[in-house]
Amino acid sequence: MKLSHLAETLIGSEIIKLAGEIKEKQAKGEKIYNFTIGDFDPKVFPIPVEFENEICQAYRDKYTNYPPADGIAELRKAVGEFIAEREGLTFDPASEIVISCGGRPIIYATYRTIVDRGEKVIYATPSWNNNHYTHFLEGEHVVLEAKAENDFMPTAAELKPLLKGATLLALCSPQNPTGTTFGKKQLEEICDMVLAENKSRGADEKPLYVLFDQMYWVLTFGETEHYNPVSLRPEMKNYTVFIDGMSKAFAGTGVRVGWALGPKHVMTKMKAILSHVGAWSPMAEQKAAAKYLVQKEAVDKYLKHFKGEVEERLVKIYEGFDALKKAGHKVDAIAPQAAIYLTIKLDLAGKKTADGIVLEDQGAVTSYILDEAKLAVVPFYAFGSAKTSPWYRLSVGTCVKEEIPAMLAALKAALEKLQ
Repeated sequence: MKLSHLAETLIGSEIIKLAGEIKEKQAKGEKIYNFTIGDFDPKVFPIPVEFENEICQAYRDKYTNYPPADGIAELRKAVGEFIAEREGLTFDPASEIVISCGGRPIIYATYRTIVDRGEKVIYATPSWNNNHYTHFLEGEHVVLEAKAENDFMPTAAELKPLLKGATLLALCSPQNPTGTTFGKKQLEEICDMVLAENKSRGADEKPLYVLFDQMYWVLTFGETEHYNPVSLRPEMKNYTVFIDGMSKAFAGTGVRVGWALGPKHVMTKMKAILSHVGAWSPMAEQKAAAKYLVQKEAVDKYLKHFKGEVEERLVKIYEGFDALKKAGHKVDAIAPQAAIYLTIKLDLAGKKTADGIVLEDQGAVTSYILDEAKLAVVPFYAFGSAKTSPWYRLSVGTCVKEEIPAMLAALKAALEKLQ
C-alpha cells in the first residue's frame, strides 16, 4: 500500500520517540526530570492574566467566525506598534505583516513562497526542523555543522562557500535548540555577505532570501542583546522574512498567535498560500492579542517576572553542571544567553556502567541518563547534528525550580557509577 514519496521518506521525530519512553516510565510510577519539551507547564509558567482575560472576553463576545487570511487589521496594527517600539523595526500592517496560528505555518509558508523543487536551502545544525521543511519542498539540503566554539551559531566565513545558487538561508536567534544568540559583528558579517551575493546576481535571478526566526527574542538574559538583520543593515529588509509571535514570548504555545514580517511581494504570496491551508490564528485569540500587546505596563511587568523565573532556572542548572565539570566529570554547559534552553554536554560514550556495559554511542548515553538519573534531555542529533555529538538541549519550560537540587544530585550519582 504505497503512499506519496514525501510520506514514505519523512524522518520521524527523535523527540517524539524520546517522549514515548518517558511516558512509559512515568506510567510505571517513576519520577522523571523531564527537560525535553520546548513548551511550558501552564501551572509553572501561565500566560499573562490580562491576555487570558481578553481571550475569555472575546469568546463571550462571540468572536468565533473566520478571520481574514492575513489576520485581523487591529492585530496587524498592534504587532506593528509592538515591533516598532521594542525593536525599532517598521513594517506596514496592511502589506508587510501576516498573522498565523503560531510559527510553524509561517515557516512552512516562507519555504513554500520562496523555494522551488531542487533549489538550495542553507541551514546550520543543530537547528529546529529546517531539515524537514527542506524535505517537504524537495529542496537541496546545504548543511553546515555549527561548532561549540561559536556557541553553535554559524559564521559568515563558514557560510560564504555555500551561497552560490542558494535561494534561502535559514537563521534563528535566539537559537532553538541551543539557547545561544548571534553577536552583533557575527550577524553584521552574515548580512554583508548576503547583500554582496545578491548584488552579484542578475536581474533575472532569484535573490538569496533570509528566514530569520526570532521567536525567542524577548527572552535574553544578563548582558546578552538581541540583534536582527534589518536593524543592522536596513537594505536587508528586501530579503528578510521574520518569524515571530506570542508562543514563547508569553508562554502561549497553545494559544496559537504568530506572525511573519517581510517584503510586500513575499507577504502577499504567503497570505495566498496560508488562505488555502486555513492556518489562521483563532479569531478570539487575535482579538485578545490585539488588545493585550498595546498594554505596555502589563507587558513589561509580565516579561520582567517571566524572564526572571526562566533565567533563575537556567543559571542554577548551569552552575550545577559547572560544579560537576570541576569535580572531574565529563560534562559541560554553555552559560545561559537566551530562550528557555541550556546547551549541555554529556561526553560519556565509551564509559562503562556499574554492570560493565559500555555506553557505545550517544543513544546509549541518553538512555543511561534517563534510566539511571531519571533525567530526560534531547540529543543534538535530534536537531540534525552528527550522531556522535555529545551535546544536548535542556529545556526549563516545565521545570519546577525546587526540584533542581534533586535532579543534579541524581545526575551526580549516575555519573559517579561510570568507569
